Amino acid sequence: MTHIKSRITREKKIVELMIRLYCKRKERNRELCPTCQDLLKYAHARLEHCPFGEKKSTCRLCTVHCYKPEMRQRMQSVMRYAGPRMLLYHPIAAIRHLMEETGHLFFTHTN
Repeated sequence: MTHIKSRITREKKIVELMIRLYCKRKERNRELCPTCQDLLKYAHARLEHCPFGEKKSTCRLCTVHCYKPEMRQRMQSVMRYAGPRMLLYHPIAAIRHLMEETGHLFFTHTN
């Protein structure tokens, strides 16, 4: 994964990697199934309309939960499965994401 400057673009890429990993490894699909395609489109739309824009935290730490309950539950399932496995399949992206999350926690609690 190359260095992407936009926070929203990076978050979109991480979400896509996680959904693709979930669909391929957990659901055993070669391509994204319609359910995962819908979830990916929904997640990208939510990120595009994030009220925090480039200053957003990771969605897990967000104070505004903009997902519909059903989609939020589906995304939680994806993240529970794909999150730990990201270190195996996409280690640089996973570490960068964790560092951004940790940095956001540190800087928002020290100010």
